[in-house]
Amino acid sequence: MPGWRSIRGRVAVVITVPICLLLAVAGLAVYGRAEALGDARTTRSEVGLSLRIQALVHQLQRERGLTNGLLGGEGEFRSPLTATRKRVDTALRGMRPESAVEDVIQRHLQRLADIRAAADKGSADRAATLTFYTTAVDALNAVDPVAETTTGTDRQLHDDLAALRELAAAKESVALERGLLNGVFAKGGFHDREYLTFTEVRATRLAALARYRQTATAPQRAAVKNAFATEDAERATAYENRAEDAADGSAMRADARSWWDAMTVLVDDLYAVQQSVGDDARDRADRLSHDAETGLAAYLVAGALMAALVAGLAAFASRSLTRPLGALTAAAHDVARHRLPATVARIQQSPPDHVELLPPADAPDNPDARLLGGAAEIAEVAASLHQVEHTALHLATQQASLRRNTTESLANLGRRNQNLVRRQLSLITRLERQELDPDALAELFELDHLATRMRRNAESLLVLAGQNPPRPTAAPADGLEVVQSAVAEVEHYRRVLIATVEPVRVRGHAVADVAHLLAELIENGLTFSPPTEPVEVHGWHDAEDHAYCIAVVDHGIGMSEADKERANARLSGTGEEALLAAPTRVLGHLVVGRLAHRLGDGTQVHLFDTTGGGLSALLALPGRLLAPVEGPSTSPPPVRPAVSSLLNGFRAGVARAEAQSKQGASS
Repeated sequence: MPGWRSIRGRVAVVITVPICLLLAVAGLAVYGRAEALGDARTTRSEVGLSLRIQALVHQLQRERGLTNGLLGGEGEFRSPLTATRKRVDTALRGMRPESAVEDVIQRHLQRLADIRAAADKGSADRAATLTFYTTAVDALNAVDPVAETTTGTDRQLHDDLAALRELAAAKESVALERGLLNGVFAKGGFHDREYLTFTEVRATRLAALARYRQTATAPQRAAVKNAFATEDAERATAYENRAEDAADGSAMRADARSWWDAMTVLVDDLYAVQQSVGDDARDRADRLSHDAETGLAAYLVAGALMAALVAGLAAFASRSLTRPLGALTAAAHDVARHRLPATVARIQQSPPDHVELLPPADAPDNPDARLLGGAAEIAEVAASLHQVEHTALHLATQQASLRRNTTESLANLGRRNQNLVRRQLSLITRLERQELDPDALAELFELDHLATRMRRNAESLLVLAGQNPPRPTAAPADGLEVVQSAVAEVEHYRRVLIATVEPVRVRGHAVADVAHLLAELIENGLTFSPPTEPVEVHGWHDAEDHAYCIAVVDHGIGMSEADKERANARLSGTGEEALLAAPTRVLGHLVVGRLAHRLGDGTQVHLFDTTGGGLSALLALPGRLLAPVEGPSTSPPPVRPAVSSLLNGFRAGVARAEAQSKQGASS
């Protein structure tokens, strides 16, 4: 799990689980509130659309009745029919944006203009015309959204919508009855199936009103009752009774205009009640929407506050753990990177008699001072860390003492060997002067060579121990003599080819160190090259850098880039690799590096690849280590191609080393 490896991450994970559960529960509640809000808003919008549809239906019902009366022969209906048609057209234009209603209009009212024209000419069939208008009204009532709305979350709103649906059905029955009997009264009697249609319409009205009374509120029932109790409604009832008596198709004498006026008042009263019920439903939907909005906002605020509270507690708990642990980590890093190394360095630099008395550098008096406010377990870890610091310091003291004793033992052994070798060389020199036999003299020379190598090894041991002084100062020596002295101190000196060494004189205090350094480089080249291959030594002046360069070139196995970088770091004399920690096969590199460091600034030793295979080592001696050449001053000879390639390889290798060093420092 991401973050599980840190305490902060684990605390976050542990706290996140209940937060997620809490947010899930709150999310369900918010979702329920949002759904209720959406339902309330949808219902409000649907009620508004229903009222607009019923307004269109109301005008179509009026036009249906007037048209049916006109076709029945009542010419008085022509003037109110014209006004009603205008109101129908206005209502139709207002319904255009509604896609569902637009589809009904396109399918059922596209022949409205033709029907009107036929009615005006008197050529339209009265029954077919009535059916056309009734079909259109039924289609509009079918797409009325209130007819499909079922709201189970609020009983009152559900009843209001049901009452609105049933009232629309009852009003349509009343309006259809008005239009039907309007034509019948104008014609003077029932024809064909008109009486059967009349009885069906009345039955539909009575059934719708019965269902309405079951769902409507008391004020809503009273409003409908009042609508049917008016004088016009009673007069319309008398006309209905007269129509019932003419079921046998007998002629009726009734004023169609008076019937129309009475029924129109009833239809208008029912329409007013319908609008009132619609307003009640819309107001109830508004209240539900407002309540849902308030509840949703309350749930969101409560959820946000609870999440913020839990997150704050989690952050506080995490911080109470991570701050002391961070201080503990900082203290541990300070011990590992600063205090302990500084104390160990002081131990190594202090006199041997005072090693055990040194306290840790910058050690705090109270190990828990930086961990105030942490748990008891963290304080115990801090105390353990403090104890570990003292134990590590004690071990470092012991190691420093052991390393110092080992180094002093090696240095003491090296000085003894050096003294013995000097006495041995003095004795061999006297014997060489006294010996006249060539064979015996050759053996003495070999013995002298072995002793010289032994002296170099003893001096190398003292160099590594850091306690050997340079050989006694002498007069400046010629560069060729220095190279020959170095060759004399290696085993396979016969394989060394001194190519060309341009004239130069090395100051006396540096002669022994330069010879020793070259001997180590030559020995290294002889060791890692085939026995049949010579090791070349070149020496030349570098006028550009005002230095003298000596190159040791072999054609052996070479080195990898990684090994070469490590070797150049040792040869630079600035590495921190200790004698007892370095591999034994690179002790010669450490000797060269320390000798170069002792020769001072400007002395450089660098390894680079030899053209054709092998490895080349180049020693650059600064001008301060060179003495004036005796004799007439001559300009230095031109650099030969082979030497030029060595010099170019040296400069390229030095440039690469400096670039890598800068890159490492920047990173």
